[in-house]
Amino acid sequence: MNRKQTLSFFQIILPVLFLGVLIFYGMVIRPKFFGQPGFPLEIVFLLATVFAIGELMIIGFKWNDIQNAFIQKLARGFPALLILFAIGIIIGTWIISGTIPMLIYFGVQSINPTYIYVLAFLIPIIFSTLTGTSWGSIGTIGVVLIGIASVIGANLGITAGAIVGGAFFGDKLSPLSDTTNIAAMATEVDLYDHIRSMMFTTLPSALIALVIYFILGFTYPPTGSEIDPRQIEPTLIAVASMFNFNGFLLIPPIIVLYGSIRKLAPLPTLLTSSLSAAGLALIFQPYSMGDIMTALHTGFNVDMAYWVTGMPESIDTLFTRGGLYELIEAIIFTFMVFIFIGTIDLIDAMPTIVNRVFGEIKSKASIIISSLFATAFTNGITSNQSAASFIVGDAFVKRYDKAGISRKVLSRSIEDYGTMLESLVPWHATVIFLTTTLGVSYGEYWYWQILSLVNLIVAPTLAILGKGCFYEED
Repeated sequence: MNRKQTLSFFQIILPVLFLGVLIFYGMVIRPKFFGQPGFPLEIVFLLATVFAIGELMIIGFKWNDIQNAFIQKLARGFPALLILFAIGIIIGTWIISGTIPMLIYFGVQSINPTYIYVLAFLIPIIFSTLTGTSWGSIGTIGVVLIGIASVIGANLGITAGAIVGGAFFGDKLSPLSDTTNIAAMATEVDLYDHIRSMMFTTLPSALIALVIYFILGFTYPPTGSEIDPRQIEPTLIAVASMFNFNGFLLIPPIIVLYGSIRKLAPLPTLLTSSLSAAGLALIFQPYSMGDIMTALHTGFNVDMAYWVTGMPESIDTLFTRGGLYELIEAIIFTFMVFIFIGTIDLIDAMPTIVNRVFGEIKSKASIIISSLFATAFTNGITSNQSAASFIVGDAFVKRYDKAGISRKVLSRSIEDYGTMLESLVPWHATVIFLTTTLGVSYGEYWYWQILSLVNLIVAPTLAILGKGCFYEED
């Protein structure tokens, strides 16, 4: 403590400045101006950690104290790391059991051209909620929807905006989403508390978006009224050939839904759902015990369905995923961030910076809004929501505690102006993925991504009004 009190402000913020320089050069300057690959974020945080440890040891901190600091940080976050492993397992088992394929099979057939924009919003919500991935939902069912919209002469900008909004809505509220888990982890908030907190901003935004898309269906109606069966028939035939469908396959998602409603511990809930899915696969699907073990380990692979010939590429994209190592990059990145944050916690670096920058801000609403804009800036610079979650979470968590604001408002804010903003930042990696995958330019879809645009207004409005901010909670 005495050593902390003798440190200058520059010494305290130096590791954070070094991290900022690495991020700005490695992830902005190199790719945007030199056309070179950006630095991997895992390596960025590893180098920043080495720098921070070196500075602390030069100042006079002992290695054992530094090591204990980041081990304590890792210990607090370890349960959340286990959840990331469980998410990969559940994705693999839900696929091999036929749960996800069944929902896709019947979901695609439910598309009505008259309500193409509404369905382009709702169907990705279901897919991304059940799979926990917005990108996966956009890259699979999103491609199908944009293809159908093209065939029937619908407005592709509106369709793309609806697809992206629906995919990100489901991703935010899915207990299987890596960004959702990481936002809860970074602020040390219970996963389901975090999801319920997001409902206050995301659900009203989604309802407004849904009404607008319904109206747009009559304002910009498709020029055609029929779906070409050739557009979806190969996919449906392949899915039906790979799996057997029945009502029992809804048991795994029902278990997760029940756990969420009853506020049960996430890890046992996810593992129970995975085991039930594995059992259903053994009973109803034409896959062997070895295939099920593989799905648990490295994920499902469409090659397991060796009897299906002429497999569409979309099926491979959709189903070849899951397993224990599905989120290994997110896990390693989280591990590196914990070590860095644990190291600089020894000198209270992030709270010191926040107090210096936002020291004059006293009201609860101003603190929440500050965290919103800090998240937008961090995500915009790094093009990585996980980095934004940890950086902003660590910076603001003590400020929220001191102001008497529930941490689940912070975790929600990190997603409101982080995850939800990604598709609106033209240089973001998410936008590059979206435009490449859907074949619709940024200029065509961004102002039709109504969910995020409305959410950007709803989040600070609730902070100003004090609604849904849990001020009454200790």
